[in-house]
Amino acid sequence: MKLVPLGTTGYHPNELRQTACYLLPESGAVFDAGTGAYRLSDHLLGDELDIFLSHAHLDHIVGLTFLLETFHRRPMRRATVHGEPQKLAAVREHLFHVDLFPVSIDVEWRALAERVTLCDGGVVTHFPVPHPGGAVGFRVDWPRRSLAYVTDTTAALDAKYVEAIRGVDLLLHECNFSDDEVPASFAIKTGHSQTSPVARLAKAADVGRLVLIHMAPHRATVDPVGLDVARMIFPNTDVAEDGKTIEF
Repeated sequence: MKLVPLGTTGYHPNELRQTACYLLPESGAVFDAGTGAYRLSDHLLGDELDIFLSHAHLDHIVGLTFLLETFHRRPMRRATVHGEPQKLAAVREHLFHVDLFPVSIDVEWRALAERVTLCDGGVVTHFPVPHPGGAVGFRVDWPRRSLAYVTDTTAALDAKYVEAIRGVDLLLHECNFSDDEVPASFAIKTGHSQTSPVARLAKAADVGRLVLIHMAPHRATVDPVGLDVARMIFPNTDVAEDGKTIEF
């Protein structure tokens, strides 16, 4: 299986990274639609698209407006945006308000189902994660592969979602701050994670591989969060890079 990170930072783009967008090209599945979504048309393989929104903060949804260009370049037989009902309502009412974006996008808006089956047979499930305003994480299971996508939350060993991600081959988990950048209390207040707690969570959940995502944009470096620190706890850890395909 292949996953293409199209945007790996949060809040706003920087010189190296766009905001959250992750594509499974063989599955036609996208997790979040931040500014990195402008790259979708270069990587899509089929004519069916399922976009799963973790929440409705702007750095995760603004790229939905870029679908106008994407569909012009790569027409889709079907495109569905999945999200919690109140989040979808906010996106449609505000982001696509006629005074902000007066052109309609040809997508189906669908409330998150308990299970969504992708075109390649993968099954997507979701689970709540703590974040101001509320958010969800996702897990995808195929017969011989699995991944979890967890963004915009605070990692902790007692987090309720630990069991939901247990044993996945690939865990994409947000890591907004390095250990020494802010006090742990500030990470909790803002609903974000630091390096060591994410690595400890990956170890406790017995995942195969950890890839750190959603790094704060003010550090425009290849490793803004201390990869060496994470690897001391969970050796099979990497930092996601825009456009660098992850195979699992």
